[in-house]
Amino acid sequence: MLERLIVFVEEESAEAAMNNLLPRVMPGVDFDIIRFQGKSDLLKKLPARLRGYKAWLPENWRILVLVDRDDGDCKELKAKLEAATEQAKLLSKNAVQAGGRFQIVNRIAIEELESWFFGDWEAVRTQYPKVPVTIPQRERYRDPDAVGGRTWEALELIFQRAGYFKSGLRKIELARNVAQHMEPTRNTSHSFQAFREAVEAAVAP
Repeated sequence: MLERLIVFVEEESAEAAMNNLLPRVMPGVDFDIIRFQGKSDLLKKLPARLRGYKAWLPENWRILVLVDRDDGDCKELKAKLEAATEQAKLLSKNAVQAGGRFQIVNRIAIEELESWFFGDWEAVRTQYPKVPVTIPQRERYRDPDAVGGRTWEALELIFQRAGYFKSGLRKIELARNVAQHMEPTRNTSHSFQAFREAVEAAVAP
C-alpha cells in the first residue's frame, strides 16, 4: 500500500489544484508537493532532484511529475521526462511491464491545467454559477484537451463575459476553487483521466 506520493508541479496554480484533488483521488494517502518556478525550471532541475531521491526513496513511496504541454510537442516532452528518470536510475511506469513495480509516473496536462476545468464544467459552475451551462456542448469545448490556442485565455473570456475576473483570470484562486468541487470519475478530459489512472496505479498494492 502506498504510504506517500511526492508530486512535482511546475507552478503555483497546479499546486493549488493538487492540494484539493489528491485527497479525492487517493483518500487517506499522504502527499508532498514540490513546486518549481515554471516548466523550464522543473525540466532543468528534475534530473538532479530525481538522483537525490534515488538514494533514499522508500519502497512504498512514489513520485508523480506533472507538467503542461503548452505549445510543445507531447512526445518530445514525455521523452525528456523519461530520460531524466532513466538518468536517475529510477523505474518509470512506462518502462515496466503491466503490473510491474515502478517508482515514478510522468504525466502531461494537454494542453494546460485549465483543460481539466473544461472537463468538469459542473465543478466550475458550482463555484461560478453565472457561467453558461451549455459550454461543454459547444463545438470548440467538446474535447477539453483540444480547445485550441491558450486554454486559460478561452476560460478567462468565458468568465469575464459572465461577470467574473474582470481584471484578469486569477489562476491560483480559480484552481483552488474549482478543484475542491471536481469529481474525478466524471471528468471528460483524457489527460485528466490519464492522471487519475496514474495516481490510482501508484496507490494500488
